[in-house]
Parts: sequence; structure tokens; C-alpha cells
Amino acid sequence: MTDGDSLYRRHRFPTEVIAQAVWLYFRFPLSLRMVEDMLAARGIIVSHQTIRLWAEKFGRSFANEIRRRSSGRLGDKWHLDEAVVSICGKKQWLWRAVDQDGFVLEVLVQSRRNAKAAKRLMRKLLSGQGRPPRVMVTDKLRSYDGAKREIMSR
Repeated sequence: MTDGDSLYRRHRFPTEVIAQAVWLYFRFPLSLRMVEDMLAARGIIVSHQTIRLWAEKFGRSFANEIRRRSSGRLGDKWHLDEAVVSICGKKQWLWRAVDQDGFVLEVLVQSRRNAKAAKRLMRKLLSGQGRPPRVMVTDKLRSYDGAKREIMSR
């Protein structure tokens, strides 16, 4: 028995089924019920609560493996956007960067929507990716222009 198999001991379903469910949940933006439906289409009846428990138990290793395999192969076209969210009744801004394949590069929550917040997002992006993008698509917020001029020129 290998070290990886010991994690799956005492589970009703085979290792391959658990691995497929957790991989689907973390690799694609799917809900637990969508993963449940996809497995049901293949003849595997499992509840979304069970998938949630599997994701909690095995998710960290799957997410790390996906991140490790995708590093260096991320797209060079970045889409940057921000959205307002309410956290504990306070207005916050969710800044998000995604590549052309839909892989989330960075997510940042800020209390402001200005050039300083955009600079922080870009600094985190460049430190994590190591190279600037070929194309950067934004929603024409002027804060991105100032941040791009200052951060990308370094």
C-alpha cells in the first residue's frame, strides 16, 4: 500500500472516484451539486455532502498539485476586474485577475477602488507569475492605467 492510498482507506468509494470528484470540484468552477450530477451521469451515485467532505479532506493536496502543474504554463493574456461585495455590512472591493483559459491568477479584497489598490494587485500578480502579460484586458478603470505605467515599467 502506498502512502497516497492510506489517505483513502475506510472510504466506501474507490480511490479513482474520490479523486475524480475532488479534481472536478477544484479544477473547474463547479458547485458540489454539479459534480454530483456529473458523477450520476456516469452511474456513480454520491451525495453533494459526501463530495464536500472529500473536498475538505483531500482538497489541499489536489489544489497544490493543480497549481504546481499549471505554473509556467499560464496564459499571457490577463483579464482584470473588480466587483463590490459586502462583508459584515461594509462595502469592499474584490479585485480579480484571470488568464485567457479561465485560471484564476490572483484574488484580492480591498476597502478602496483606486490606483493604490490596483498597484497592489499588479505587484502580487507579477511576483506570483514572474513575467508580465502580453495583453492586459480591463474594464477601462483609470486606476489600472496608472498602476500599469508604474509597475510594468520596472
